[in-house]
Amino acid sequence: MRVHRFSHPRCPRAWSVLLALLAGLCLPAGAFGQPAERSIDVQGHRGARALAPENTLASFALALSLGVSTLELDIAITRDGVLVISHDPTLNPDITRGPDGSFLASRGPAISSLSFEELGRYDVGRIKPGTAYAKLYPKQRPVDGARIPRLSDLFDMVKKSGNEQVRFAIETKVSPLAPELTSSPEVLARAVVAAVREAKLASRTSILSFDWRALKTVQQEAPDIPTVYLSMQQRGFDNIGDGQSEPSAWTAGLRYRDHGSVPRMIKAAGGHSWSAFHRDLTAAKVKEAQALGLKVLAWTVNEPSDIAGMLDLGVDGIVSDRPDRVHEALGRKGLKPLLSVPATR
Repeated sequence: MRVHRFSHPRCPRAWSVLLALLAGLCLPAGAFGQPAERSIDVQGHRGARALAPENTLASFALALSLGVSTLELDIAITRDGVLVISHDPTLNPDITRGPDGSFLASRGPAISSLSFEELGRYDVGRIKPGTAYAKLYPKQRPVDGARIPRLSDLFDMVKKSGNEQVRFAIETKVSPLAPELTSSPEVLARAVVAAVREAKLASRTSILSFDWRALKTVQQEAPDIPTVYLSMQQRGFDNIGDGQSEPSAWTAGLRYRDHGSVPRMIKAAGGHSWSAFHRDLTAAKVKEAQALGLKVLAWTVNEPSDIAGMLDLGVDGIVSDRPDRVHEALGRKGLKPLLSVPATR
C-alpha cells in the first residue's frame, strides 16, 4: 500500500510520523472496508484421478506434487479389519484385473468379504479400454502393479514426503441401501477415528459421508475432527429427499421439510462443512451455508468453465480430479490456494 504524505498546517512533522505509524500497523484483512483475501481449499479427488489411477499411492503422490491442500479419499474395511482406500464396496471391473492379469468380467467380490492378503492379488493400476470410465479420463497414465493401499500406507507416504500441512478428507463408503456389502456406518467411523488418532493426524483430518449416521458417530466420539456432510440432489441419486414426507434413509433421521434447506439440516446435525454436488449449488445456497458458519465445498469439478463458476459462487473449496486446473483458475482470478507450495521430496 502506498502512503501519501499530507502536511498539517500546525505540525507537519508530527502528522507525517502519525501516518507512517498507521501504515506500519498489522491490520486484519478486511480493515477499512477492503475484502479479506480468499484462500481456496484445493482437494485432489481420489488423488488426481484424471491423471493417475484413482485412490492409489501413485495418484496421491501426483496430487501432492501438484500442490493440493487436501487429499480426498474413500475408505472401506476388509474382512480382517484393515482400513483400505477404495471408492467401491466391491471390486470395480472397469479398473480391476485379477491374478491372471485379465480385467474382471463383472463386479468382483465385496472388499468386506476379502482379507487384506486376498485383496492384494488384484491390480488396480489401469482403466479397462473401451469403457465409459476410459472415455472420461483419456489422460490417465496407467501404473501397472498398483494395489489397493491401506490407509496407513498413505499416512506413511505423506509423512515421508515431508509435507506437514496437507490435510486428509476421508469418506466412509457405506450405504443404508446395501448394508450387506460393508460394515455398519458406526463401526467404520470408529475405525477411521482410531486410525487417525494412532497416526496423530486428527488436526489435519476431516471425515465425510453421504450416510450421515457415520458423521453422527464421529461427532460423538471425536468432536475435534470436523465432519463434512455430502449431498447430491439429482435424478440419478438423491440422499436428501426434499420431497419426501419421511426422512431420507441417508440423513440420520433429519427430515428436509423440518428445516427447509440442506445447510440448515447440516447445522442442526452439528456439521462443520457442506460438500455438495457442484450442479446443486447456487450463490444463494453458498451464502446461506456460510452465514450459518459452514464451509462450502463443491464436488467433483473438472472442467475449467465449471471451476470458474464455482469460484464465482464463493465456495471455500473445490474437489477435483484435475487439481492442476483448479490452480490455473485460481491464478486467473487472483485467488490463493490454502497451500501455495508443494512440499515433497
